[in-house]
Amino acid sequence: MDPVVHFEMPYEDNERVKKFYSTVFGWEMRSYGQEMGNYVTAATTEIDNDNMPLKAGAIGGGFYPMGQEMPKCPSVVIAVENLEKSIEQITSAGGTILGNPMEIPGIGMYVAMKDTEGNRVGVLQPFNMV
Repeated sequence: MDPVVHFEMPYEDNERVKKFYSTVFGWEMRSYGQEMGNYVTAATTEIDNDNMPLKAGAIGGGFYPMGQEMPKCPSVVIAVENLEKSIEQITSAGGTILGNPMEIPGIGMYVAMKDTEGNRVGVLQPFNMV
């Protein structure tokens, strides 16, 4: 089985979302600049030097700026062993690939998709997947 490894949610105000989740849940929030799409990561548990959760079963997340092309609801990211093979399986099963695969520096190769029900889901081939 391919596991859920990350969640994503939209935000309207970068500083407000960081303050809320760090204050309420104690999450470590980190902003990335325009070169990374103004993404904000959320460490929801202790992480190692590769930003991977130390606690089994725990996942981290991220927040992206709300926009017309991005969903206005939470989504998940699923880790796969082979992104190219997964893209073929997604399209063969009736899903749609959104955009082109892209490298997330230090993390892996990523692409978004829509499933047969219209849900947006991220698909990630981590660089350090065993």
